[in-house]
Amino acid sequence: MSYGAAHAELYDSVFRSRGKDFEAEAEGLNRLVRSRFPGARSLLDVACGTGAHLERLAEHFEHVEGLDHSPAMRDVARGRLPGVAVHAGDMRDFELDRTFDVVVCMGSGLAEAESPEQVAGSVARMSAHLAPGGVLIVEPWYFPDNFLDGHAAGHLFREDGRVVSRLTHSARHGDRSRVEIRFTIVDSAGFREFSDVVVKYLLTREQYEAAFERAGCTAEFVPGFSLADGRPNSPGLFVGVRAGSPTRADLST
Repeated sequence: MSYGAAHAELYDSVFRSRGKDFEAEAEGLNRLVRSRFPGARSLLDVACGTGAHLERLAEHFEHVEGLDHSPAMRDVARGRLPGVAVHAGDMRDFELDRTFDVVVCMGSGLAEAESPEQVAGSVARMSAHLAPGGVLIVEPWYFPDNFLDGHAAGHLFREDGRVVSRLTHSARHGDRSRVEIRFTIVDSAGFREFSDVVVKYLLTREQYEAAFERAGCTAEFVPGFSLADGRPNSPGLFVGVRAGSPTRADLST
């Protein structure tokens, strides 16, 4: 999904107002990494979006980079993180010609693919950018058995002299989910509206685990991470370690 400028502008404010804590999540991710690779120094954030996680992860790792498909999201991330490389790229086929100690993919972006095979291919590309013994962390979308078909939700918040309404409707179509998001914003200039549609695969836990294993990584599902680290509504995280003894990844840029 390539969000436009209007959505990118509101993205962080919407999720913070709903209780998302990027700082706490970054601290939780760091703990997960350190329990598996204490000396990790470099990190790549795939589908980094606005860079809200990356900004905080930079406090824990010596070298960080980001990658995102959306020009509008990259613009926000680059403005937030001057001096940090934020690459244009698609997680299905990106190549950065270096490896990292850690690769993360938050926000369930992995499920935005045209087939389960493409999901597996994206995991393989992430693993290919890991140093031996490196850690791969992926936030999945909902599983088929916990997705709420027909779910309708709404949220309203006030910020900087404007009021923002966000309405969503979720529907299941076979092995895919379709989430329509409609925004209404009112400020001193009047009203404006826009909408986006996000389609994501409903993959099983076993399909995610198989993708990790095919990519040469172990696969461990960590439920309850959201309760400990401030991410409401997340089903958990998949954490893997690439085969091989931990080494220090190349820090050249």
